[in-house]
Amino acid sequence: MQRFDCPFCGPRPETEFHFAAEAGKTRPVRDCSDADWAAYLHMVRNAKGAVCEIWVHRPCREMFVMERDSATMEVQGSTALRGAP
Repeated sequence: MQRFDCPFCGPRPETEFHFAAEAGKTRPVRDCSDADWAAYLHMVRNAKGAVCEIWVHRPCREMFVMERDSATMEVQGSTALRGAP
């Protein structure tokens, strides 16, 4: 089982985490078209290699940015979204 580093709780089993979103994805304006909203919700880059993603650690309910390699699943680091723990 893989272990991810929560910036608040430290290394934990991957089953405690939930993927939330791609980091840096811009939400469309309030009165956007249905097609733009659907693209925002469902279209992902799915890049091979280095990616930045937003994850949630379910036990502490904190969100953070995880940098990882999508091909090898190796985690390069994780950073709290709300500042230092």
